[in-house]
Amino acid sequence: MILAVASGKGGTGKTTVSANLARVAGQHVQLLDCDVEEPNAHLFLKGTLHSREEVCVPVPRIDDSLCTGCGECSSFCRFHAIASLDTGAIVFPELCHGCGGCSLVCPEKAITEQGHRIGVVETFQTGGIILIQGKLDIGVSMAPPLIRAAKARLSRGTSAILDAPPGTSCPVITTIRDADLVILVTEPTPFGLHDLKLAVDMVRELKIPHGVVINRVGAGDGRTRVYCRENRIPVLMEIPDDREIAQAYSRGELIVDALPAYRRPFENLLSKSLEFHLSSTRSERHADLRI
Repeated sequence: MILAVASGKGGTGKTTVSANLARVAGQHVQLLDCDVEEPNAHLFLKGTLHSREEVCVPVPRIDDSLCTGCGECSSFCRFHAIASLDTGAIVFPELCHGCGGCSLVCPEKAITEQGHRIGVVETFQTGGIILIQGKLDIGVSMAPPLIRAAKARLSRGTSAILDAPPGTSCPVITTIRDADLVILVTEPTPFGLHDLKLAVDMVRELKIPHGVVINRVGAGDGRTRVYCRENRIPVLMEIPDDREIAQAYSRGELIVDALPAYRRPFENLLSKSLEFHLSSTRSERHADLRI
């Protein structure tokens, strides 16, 4: 099963949930930190670095001796990564999405492609957990290509937990698109509920089964529970607003290691997630039969 952990806003506890789930999952589990602009799972799961690979995307290279400045490439590029001037074309690598279309439309065959580094993918071994994380280079604006490169390193025969970036934009969609189940982590505050609604709209549009984990219960009100009940969204776990949890987090410790009483609730979250995924799969099969 591929389990993604996401949220509508940052700071809700996605990495807390992801890393603790990976710990209680036992041996042979992969944790993929897809928050490539600021990965932090390695702070809680300290391990041995096994590999570090550069990730590049293809960007156009202009042969000035062939370019006539016709403008076909700049007209084609919807991302404005090429500007056509009387003296030739200028490439802006940070805007290029690497689609290769400019080289196809160039009538003079003046455009080839060269690699442009956007970041690295690192793999760590920490006990029975394989931690894979992407690290986007400073100044690079596009995270999805690096997230796809990190996901390509997952072993499909092993269960995986994907720690998604915050929000509902392209990096998040790139992360959760292939997931079997998405856990949406929120907090019981007006801001948390507002962004949870955005996240729910996103996963429903993608037709991915989803449940909710409410973090810091006791610090807000009950509107999040009411929303989930009215919209038939299962609340898979509630984590209390516990000072000891915050202290363990500040020391870079996992909750289930620092506070063993929380191991069983996280084990229950893992089993509930599996049961929910299996029930959703059965429901889809029955729907297909009716169709």
